[in-house]
Amino acid sequence: MAIVIYLTYTPDTLHYLAPKRLPGIFIAIGVMFLKVYFFAAKIRILADKTISRMASFRVALTWDFASAVTPSTIGGAPVATFAMTKEGIGFGKSSAIVLYGVMLDQFWYALAVPILLISGIWLQVLPEEIGMVGNVTMFVIYAGLLLYGAVLAYGLLVNPSAMKNIIKTVFRLPLLRKFSDKVNAEADNLESYSEELRRKPMGFVLKAFFFSTMSWLCRVALPVIVILSLLPADEILLVLRSLSMNLAFLIIPTPGGSGGVEGLFAIFLGPLIDRTAFIGLAVFVWRVITYYVSIGVGIFAMMWYVNHSVAEKLEKINRKREEPVKSGEK
Repeated sequence: MAIVIYLTYTPDTLHYLAPKRLPGIFIAIGVMFLKVYFFAAKIRILADKTISRMASFRVALTWDFASAVTPSTIGGAPVATFAMTKEGIGFGKSSAIVLYGVMLDQFWYALAVPILLISGIWLQVLPEEIGMVGNVTMFVIYAGLLLYGAVLAYGLLVNPSAMKNIIKTVFRLPLLRKFSDKVNAEADNLESYSEELRRKPMGFVLKAFFFSTMSWLCRVALPVIVILSLLPADEILLVLRSLSMNLAFLIIPTPGGSGGVEGLFAIFLGPLIDRTAFIGLAVFVWRVITYYVSIGVGIFAMMWYVNHSVAEKLEKINRKREEPVKSGEK
């Protein structure tokens, strides 16, 4: 972010800000919280509403927080599984919920990729600055997302036993063998819940997919709203490039995509900003709203689970200490 600001900085930039546009920043903040709301609603639906709305918000915020501090290629799914177990959902079921949620995201990608490809016939969706290498990379990302979605859909909806067998095979490794008994039982639960998801009515799937799509649309809209809050730009190209840029974020290996997403923002959306000096400002505002706020709010949700885990362990220790005393009294 500092590099982008340094390269695009121009003295007296703030004098060109239009006060009538600045309220758009508050709209962006509202859209960010809407994103969390839709994300939490999807989690609660996939959990068959067995957790409260507040619990689904805690899981969603924890998932966002974990995604912000772990490599983008890993995401917050493992931490989300842990959070759901603390909300009373079994490991097998929570794993299936996370995988099903990821699969719904893949379905969204399957819609987004054709939109980008068709739009690219008439519009410069991919910026010229990325060159041939960038274009090839983006097409590889598109193909990889579609392939991953197909494999995940097969494992969850067509052949859940294959996923169970893979998990059991992994936990036969020497370092993981001691967990095999518990994991094997949960793998059976994962398979049974996957079977249960397969039998869900179409309305259940469409509702969950709707919330997944709305969450992603909020994610795509945020950089667009931030830029338009500073100065006018081509709205259609902003949306299409923001969509393509968000797909590119998925392969950045740094925590929360830090360092990479700022560069992609400058490459994809920078050319659409008339005043170069506003690129750094837009990057700063966008990252504060989407990244640092997620860390700030998410850490409270994460600490709620950590505190509960510590409390449970202390309770077990106290019970063990009390047992010899009670036996001695008897």
